[in-house]
Amino acid sequence: MLNNWVDQLSNTRKASAPLASANPKLLTAYQGLNAAQGSNGALDAKTRELIALAVAVTTRCDSCIASHANAARQAGVTEAELSDALGTAIALNAGAAYVYSLRAMEAFGQFEKT
Repeated sequence: MLNNWVDQLSNTRKASAPLASANPKLLTAYQGLNAAQGSNGALDAKTRELIALAVAVTTRCDSCIASHANAARQAGVTEAELSDALGTAIALNAGAAYVYSLRAMEAFGQFEKT
């Protein structure tokens, strides 16, 4: 196992408390940005999460992988769909994307559909 992605997501959320307390306007703005994303309805939640995971892989953001693997699972993304999206990231970012795609696949597998 490369990482415990469920713990990664939980720990990231917990770790955000000091920054949120010290700079609540920043947190409010960040939450607003996330809420506004996809608000025009052109892309469904599955597609947005597939894009988010591919971007998380190319930017090598573990907390982003954890968050969007969970959201992708909730949106109904299949392993085959995820594999195709990660293939695009790998094609664009070669070796680093391959290694981080392994992380994203593992993260996706650790989140149970609720």
